[in-house]
Amino acid sequence: MTPEDQEETRPLLRPPDSAPRSRRVFLAAFAAALGPLSFGFALGYSSPAIPSLRRSAAPAPRLDSDTASWFGAIVTLGAAAGGVLGGWLVDRAGRQLSLLLCTLPFVTGFAVITAAQDVWMLLGGRLLTGLACGMASLVAPVYISEIAYPEVRGLLGSCVQLMVVIGILLAYLAGWVLEWRWLAVLGCAPPTFMLLFMCCMPETPRFLLTQHKRQEAMAAVQFLWGSEQGWDEPPGGAEHQGFHLAQLRNPGIYKPFVIGISLMAFQQLSGINAVMFYAETIFEEAKFKASLWAGGPSPGSSCLRSSLCTSRVWPLASASSPTGSWPFW
Repeated sequence: MTPEDQEETRPLLRPPDSAPRSRRVFLAAFAAALGPLSFGFALGYSSPAIPSLRRSAAPAPRLDSDTASWFGAIVTLGAAAGGVLGGWLVDRAGRQLSLLLCTLPFVTGFAVITAAQDVWMLLGGRLLTGLACGMASLVAPVYISEIAYPEVRGLLGSCVQLMVVIGILLAYLAGWVLEWRWLAVLGCAPPTFMLLFMCCMPETPRFLLTQHKRQEAMAAVQFLWGSEQGWDEPPGGAEHQGFHLAQLRNPGIYKPFVIGISLMAFQQLSGINAVMFYAETIFEEAKFKASLWAGGPSPGSSCLRSSLCTSRVWPLASASSPTGSWPFW
């Protein structure tokens, strides 16, 4: 075999002359990514559920225009609180435990919706799922980025957004055949599997080092990576370095900071959340009927195209970054 042939057959995700990596890191990343999947399902749940709840007959709860609006939007209030709670938990309880805890409001929220006898139970369940969404959207990317070895960090990091889009698509597709109660039952499945899988996964090595548990950190690296090769231990005291406003004077900090905040602001101000929450209602009131697989702008086809684009574009963009991940994260 010529040197050129050897170069062509070398695995793309393994650096030259490195030992084979364990695949358990992919299982751990999948377990954590079930949080974003549940997040996406909760976002997309209201779109097919609202028309179903408007058609429901007594004694089941029924939504009017005002309560339907609250049913879709109240999840954002819970997500805002969940983001604050997740930021507090992730540095105190740890990444793994925070992911385990965020499964509780997911399952409880969908269970409350399933058993709902009035509108207030519906709103309470949506608020709980929103709380879990805020926690999962913060903790899952941190966990995945800290367990992944450099060669696959960008690839695994892209799974977070991909799983959110898949969760939305799953809610839209399941809403075709399931009424709102059974759709809520289905929503309990991803966080339940996440709870089971995460119980078998270790804490991130970086967090263990911040707790001065070096032996446990090395054991976690050995479990996830198969070897300690390529693991760079953070310098002593790095975990105690805080952020100061004076650092924003550094162009290397404030430029990506401003760009990242602007991207998120423009994304939210575009009104995309309202479209996701009320997609089916919007298209029904617009008297628009399109096939899911047609090229028209139906919710399902748009979400499917987003899933396909995300699965292709994100790994390529992540691989192009020198750090193997998005520079703004």
